[in-house]
Formats: sequence, structure tokens, C-alpha cells
Amino acid sequence: MPYRAAIVGASGAVGQELLKVLAERRFPIQELRLFGSERSEGQSYDFLGKTLWVERLQHGDSFRHTDFVFACAGAGVSREYVDDITHFGAVMIDNSSAFRLDADTPLVVPEINSADALAVVQPAHQRRVIANPNCSTILMALPLEALNRLSPVRRVHVATYQAASGAGARAMQELEEQYRQVLSGSPVTVQQFAYQLAYNLIPQIDVFQDNDYTREEMKMHHETRKIMHSNLAVSATCVRVPSLRAHSESVWVETERPLTPDEAREAFAAFPGCTVMDNPQEKQYPMPLFLSGTDDVYIGRIRADISNPNGLTFWLVGDQIRKGAALNAVQIAESLIPHMPR
Repeated sequence: MPYRAAIVGASGAVGQELLKVLAERRFPIQELRLFGSERSEGQSYDFLGKTLWVERLQHGDSFRHTDFVFACAGAGVSREYVDDITHFGAVMIDNSSAFRLDADTPLVVPEINSADALAVVQPAHQRRVIANPNCSTILMALPLEALNRLSPVRRVHVATYQAASGAGARAMQELEEQYRQVLSGSPVTVQQFAYQLAYNLIPQIDVFQDNDYTREEMKMHHETRKIMHSNLAVSATCVRVPSLRAHSESVWVETERPLTPDEAREAFAAFPGCTVMDNPQEKQYPMPLFLSGTDDVYIGRIRADISNPNGLTFWLVGDQIRKGAALNAVQIAESLIPHMPR
């Protein structure tokens, strides 16, 4: 049965990717409406051969006859409009950080904890909001859960190498412009990042907290534990790198019992949403340049941690805009369809 859906923040990088993913996966849509800021109002986009126009997001009853709302406009907008979106029964799948750690809001990666999302479609549930996790958390959680099902994961250290795409469409445009400016000898424009990103690395994503971790790093700590229903220890260092799209992560994992690299490879290969790309002798390993625009998390450089008898280390790459945002949100909606009251 087709559903009525809406995208809030349709003109942004994630909103645009949602349009593609909904079309590619043939999500059962009866009607799709697009909402955005005053600046985006009136812009048009093609969806399955139809032209859709962006409406200005305003308080009121715009979502009265809506089943799913994909919110992609940032935490402030999500907090301001959550009551408007959910008041008439729509399920809000929120791509911002606004509600991720709220006790009554499921934080969902469908391959891991799709059952958590089902609570919001029960009549007694107070607020029909499901949070999409942080992009880096989603990418790491898939292989962690694959290992966790072999032996409980106790500790994780991760260094992320996050592309400009993580900061949005304007950040991607700025990186491209910075490369042009550097090569032409022109002054470099810096607006979207703390420093010039072209030919550089910036070891800060989001603001620093009292413990000297950034908010992005603490998201990975708290969100991974919530998704996996575990008190595992997670320590992250998040770095912005001058690639355009798709994030990379280097992960060190400690499990309760030792796992061999072969066990890990088999577990990764069997886990939905994961693809093993691990043949170092042939220089085969995941790289963001070649994996942008793909759906899976690609895993390579799988090896024993020589500093820890219960440790493994591996490298992963995943498209931040797809599985790290738009695709995961659509998969959440798909997981709810069999349980939606009609």
C-alpha cells in the first residue's frame, strides 16, 4: 500500500540523496512533498518523472495527511517543528542529533536493532520520532555488531577520516573551490571549516567538550552503546580530511574471547550491509575515491592487533550521505511498513 511522505530540508545534500534513494528502492509512495527554508522555496526537483516543488516549512497542519517525514534540516529545525510533524500521527525519522540520546526516542540502524523502532507505531507511544544515528556511528556499528555476535565487544578505539560531505553540500563545494584557488594562486576561501581543508587535515569535528573530546567523538561513544544495547567502551578521534565524499575509519576492537581474522572476515561477509574488500597482497582495500555513491560498508585491512591478544583491527569506508544518512533513514521506514496501522 503506498504511503504519503515528506522531506524537510529537501534541498540539502541528505535531502537530495533521499530523493534518489526513495526512487531507486521504489519506496511505496502515494504522495511526496518537499519542504525547506524561505531560500529554498519554489525550487523544483524531478522524482520518478514528476516535478516536485519545495514548499516553505511553517508551523501549522502541513503534515496532517502524512505517514513518514524525513527530517534533514538540522537539530534546531527538528526541535522547533517536531510537534507540527508528529501531531497528526506522522512518523518522523530525524537525521539530526536533536533526539538521538533521548530515552524515549529509538536510535536505529535497521540491520542491528530494527525492533527498537517498532515502539513508535504502538498506540501508547507518546512521540512518533525515530532518530537516525551519526553517520560515523552507523558505519562503525555494522561491523562491530557482526563481531559482537561472535563474542561480546568490550572496547573500541577508532580514528575517523571524514570527508567534506559530512559538513553538507556547501562544504563539498567549498573544498572543490579551495583546490581551484590553491592551484591558481588565489586567496583561499574558508567559511565551512575551521581552517583550509584542501591539502590539509583538521583534527576537530564539531565543538570541544569539557573532557577535550569533540561532540562528534562523544556522539560515537554514546550512540554506539545505545544502538548495541551495550556498555562497551568507545574512544574516538575524528578528523576532517580533504576527500569529497565517503568516510573512512580505522578501528581497533577488543572482544571477550580472541577472534581470528578469518572469523572476522566470515562474520563481516555474512552481515547485511557489509562487504569485505581485503586482499592486501593485491592492493585491494576500501578507498573513498572508488566507493562514493555505494550502499554498503566496505571492510579491509583485517588483522590481529599485535598489542592485544583479544584484539582485532580493520579499516572501513562507507558513503556518509547514503548509508550514513539517507539510505539508513529509508531502511528505517521500510522496516516499519509491515507494522504500520492502516
